[in-house]
Amino acid sequence: MLKIIWRRFKRNPLAVAGLVVVVGLALIALFAPFLAPYDPTKIDVNKVFSPPSLSHPFGTDELGRDVLSRMIWGSRVSLKVGAIAVGIAIFIGSVIGSIAGYYGKAIDAILMRFVDVMLAFPTFFLILAVIAIVEPSIFTIMVVIGVTGWMDVARLVRAEFLSLKEREFVAAAKAIGASDFRIIFKHLLPNALSPVFVAATFGMAGAILIESSLSFLGLGVQPPEPSWGNILTSGKDNITVAWWLSVYPGLAILITVLSYNLVGEGLRDALDPRLWTESPKESR
Repeated sequence: MLKIIWRRFKRNPLAVAGLVVVVGLALIALFAPFLAPYDPTKIDVNKVFSPPSLSHPFGTDELGRDVLSRMIWGSRVSLKVGAIAVGIAIFIGSVIGSIAGYYGKAIDAILMRFVDVMLAFPTFFLILAVIAIVEPSIFTIMVVIGVTGWMDVARLVRAEFLSLKEREFVAAAKAIGASDFRIIFKHLLPNALSPVFVAATFGMAGAILIESSLSFLGLGVQPPEPSWGNILTSGKDNITVAWWLSVYPGLAILITVLSYNLVGEGLRDALDPRLWTESPKESR
């Protein structure tokens, strides 16, 4: 099955290009201490607003800090926030969607109305309200994005459960006395994860964009810790004298979000069961 998925995925050259970028960004974040040419927090007053050069390819900021080094370390922050926030959202959404889809009736109605209520709130403004109350930090951002981003996952898992719970293997599990917990998490949930993987990919893009927006507004990652969003804030304040502070982090956010969306589109097509009619040549 994985070979079939990969064959279908690599038919989409844009999705493959997005995957290459995503893997490259992950490697940059992983090896940031070795790839960054300078300490991202080191201040050098003699090099304030130095334009891009051989010694500083992305220039320096208002404190003389190397922008390339700060962007490399900022990629670690953005990807960490995205991954953990999406993990929290998938966990909450999978549990609620599983229970609603498996039990149905009153439990389903109550849980889905709760989902509808959560969807009625503008997510970004809800995050802003929570961040304004508690102290901004990476941990807070990860938790808040995850706790406010699980609703779509819950609806996807519920829809899959409504179909899967009528299958013969569920009836067989009930016949041998399997508990509801075992049926839900051992038999049904693993078979309902295909749309969740797609949602997780899109969720990564959304979480990175939200983290960058919060940092841009001063409510996210706080200086001197580097983040693409707070580098953009410096660029906004000094757009007339240091264009590179806006261009490079802006391009990084654009390329990262676009790449995750392209991978998500490719996965959605590759995992679509309606396209799983293999030709004899493909099945070999």
